Amino acid sequence: MSPIAESSPAPFGRLLTAMVTPFDCDGQLDLALAGRLARYLIDEESDGLVVCGTTGESPTLSWAEQHQLINAVRQAVGPGVNVLAGTGSNSTEEAVEATIKAEEAGADGALVVVPYYNKPPQEGLEAHFRAIATATPELPLMLYNIPGRTGCSLSPITVARLMDCKNVLSFKAASGTTQEVTQLRLQCGPRLAVYSGDDALLLPMLSVGAVGVVSVASHVVGRRLNAMIKAYLSGQSALALGYHEQLQPLFKALFSTTNPIPIKAALELSGWPVGPPRSPLLPLNADMKEKLSDILMAIHQP
Repeated sequence: MSPIAESSPAPFGRLLTAMVTPFDCDGQLDLALAGRLARYLIDEESDGLVVCGTTGESPTLSWAEQHQLINAVRQAVGPGVNVLAGTGSNSTEEAVEATIKAEEAGADGALVVVPYYNKPPQEGLEAHFRAIATATPELPLMLYNIPGRTGCSLSPITVARLMDCKNVLSFKAASGTTQEVTQLRLQCGPRLAVYSGDDALLLPMLSVGAVGVVSVASHVVGRRLNAMIKAYLSGQSALALGYHEQLQPLFKALFSTTNPIPIKAALELSGWPVGPPRSPLLPLNADMKEKLSDILMAIHQP
């Protein structure tokens, strides 16, 4: 008997933007600009926003700043838009507290990254995520696996053990392989909604069961990414492939060095003065910025 693939729901929509954090000329949060950018991204067809994630420079934001940013974005977009808060930490106690505060601030969900640097075993990862899920049982969670940054990887088998937590609804797959999506579906079934954590892999991941993307490129090509997703889902595979190939130079440029250095430069080039990243990250160098500018101009030509 042949297996029948069952589609997963998309609890937060198909296209989520991992939003940058704007800073003013003194390197402080620019909450007013964050609000304007949030509204713009929704106008450009993002279904929701992720604040205080990797792209939002969470490692250099204080917990107080993160709370301010969540509040500002929530107020700016109103109650009808999904706002997820990055609440991960390599301290379980801190992650639990941050997730509780995000829920109190009106977040619709939490993006919770695998604990970084201390490299816990799978049993420790399970205990970590279970503690967060238990502390906020009504808040939907998106587990976030990005081993290139954290130093360890969350196994699909471990995720399957966490599926008894009713608020573990989704997973951001950023290991760089479509195989992760397949293994998650085989271990967890269709209840777990897997989102691509890599713009360049969005179309391949959709083809093996992902429901959407947590995107960086959607800051500047949100409508085109949304069109690609809709084309694929409606069976227009050639059209979806055309968008995929057209956007590859941009995807490559946006990850030519550490995220969010290039996307902040792209926003500056597009008229959004979001400021440079905080140290130890530096602004994009002149040569790379010129190449990025050329790519943006080519993409946006009529």
